[in-house]
Amino acid sequence: MPHLALYTQLVQSKAASLYDAFDAHVLASIFTAAAMEIDPGGSLAEGLGISGKELRRVIATYFPDAATLLQDFGLDNEATVGDEEQSLRRLLLRSRSTPAPLSSVFSIIIARRATRPNHLWQDLGLANRSELSRLMQRHFAPLALRNRQDMKWKKFFYRLICQDENSRMCLAPSCSECCDFEGCFGDESGESILARNRLVQERPGSIAGVSLAP
Repeated sequence: MPHLALYTQLVQSKAASLYDAFDAHVLASIFTAAAMEIDPGGSLAEGLGISGKELRRVIATYFPDAATLLQDFGLDNEATVGDEEQSLRRLLLRSRSTPAPLSSVFSIIIARRATRPNHLWQDLGLANRSELSRLMQRHFAPLALRNRQDMKWKKFFYRLICQDENSRMCLAPSCSECCDFEGCFGDESGESILARNRLVQERPGSIAGVSLAP
């Protein structure tokens, strides 16, 4: 199934329609972005950081109409969680500003997607950075308030973790004295991963995102 069709089916799911439209969009976007990454032998569980029964409970809660479809992406693999990801989970969980379980689900999957190589908004499958800021303002308001300088979200998360855990990773006493200022506050524009995937799928000579050109 083309990934944009997956997104559409998820965002139109019966359960998703019971929740705020923006939250449904974000959750469907994250699931779709994770599904796009899956290589042979990979799984949605690894992409989301949620394993087995818990992932099935999340799907049953938010996307019951798509449970059979999502089964094809691998749900029962174990999702190994490293120390840094655990630290980020704790940071997000204690900063929630909306009730569980949705804010708890967001905490877990944002922590996993933050381990990916692109801008965080891209690896969440969102359209732009503004959508990520809106997500943070809604579900993690204390963190949104603390990010007054509009630092890149990944950098901001890890700076807070460093401060909370007395790590020596962040050596500069303030951002203005840091040699990586542009790396933390520079441009964060780019192309949406879902939009990029759609263009590939629509390109002549392409089937389900696989180019037939030599």
